[in-house]
Amino acid sequence: MKRMSLAVLSCLAISASAYSADPVTDMSVTRNASGATVQGVAKVTATIVGIDPATRTVTLKAASGKVIELEVTKEARNFDQLKIGDVVNAQYRESLTLSLLDKKTQASAAESETEQRSPQGAKPGGEVGREVTIIADVVAVDKHTKTVTLRGPKGGMVDLHVEDPERLKRVKKGDQVKAVYTEAFAISVEPAATK
Repeated sequence: MKRMSLAVLSCLAISASAYSADPVTDMSVTRNASGATVQGVAKVTATIVGIDPATRTVTLKAASGKVIELEVTKEARNFDQLKIGDVVNAQYRESLTLSLLDKKTQASAAESETEQRSPQGAKPGGEVGREVTIIADVVAVDKHTKTVTLRGPKGGMVDLHVEDPERLKRVKKGDQVKAVYTEAFAISVEPAATK
């Protein structure tokens, strides 16, 4: 059995997927004329098999039989609503969209964060997420290695591998790329099934 402390219950999504032997994952790639989006979702479901109110500890059991003991801090509201047999669903989503820009603009970076918690008196749960948008300059294109080198707003460089030769043909030094990265952790608790 593993034991860990979490800042908020929504971090369970990270822990459960890291410790569970059977997360369900789904990946997809969508392409359009100006770019592409890669999306991934990992889901983990576990059942509450133990609750210690004195230490705010919850013991979860995944379908694989893996047992995880979590210490839930006071920031996670509605702890008293948890019951043995409740089902915890954790989901991690992330996506990256890259697209060529039509007109030149200033290289930039912006980040926004979201947070939502269950209302008072409901089962615990919520979602935290962030979105990062970067405008970067194309400083090199190597058709032999199929890489595009980007320079971000703070001067950092990154090489991207472009598998599709038709897309690589459209990119040239001096172009700009917009990258939007999003990630979110969501957790919900469902009441135990009645028999």
